[in-house]
Amino acid sequence: MKQDIFQAIADPTRRAILTLIAIQALTPNAMAEKFDMSRQAVSKHIKVLYECDLIKPEHSGREIYYHFNAKKMQEFDNWLAQFRQSWETQFNQLDKVLSTIKKQKK
Repeated sequence: MKQDIFQAIADPTRRAILTLIAIQALTPNAMAEKFDMSRQAVSKHIKVLYECDLIKPEHSGREIYYHFNAKKMQEFDNWLAQFRQSWETQFNQLDKVLSTIKKQKK
């Protein structure tokens, strides 16, 4: 069953894995060393990220290195962009209200 990208990034460990491999491709064993969990547990997280196309494997001899799939994350960011304008406008309006209140108290 293919996972949903929101399910994938909802988990803090999976977000941490994405952060790690955004800097450098890593093997599952190398990832497991960064967390207080077994390699098998890390592999389950990798499976979800792979099913969501957020990471890409690259075979090198007997090792598999996982790379961050920036293109997929860009698609996600493009989807979020449609909402970003809305919340930025609302935050700017809130900043103006708070600034006005602050000036009135002086």
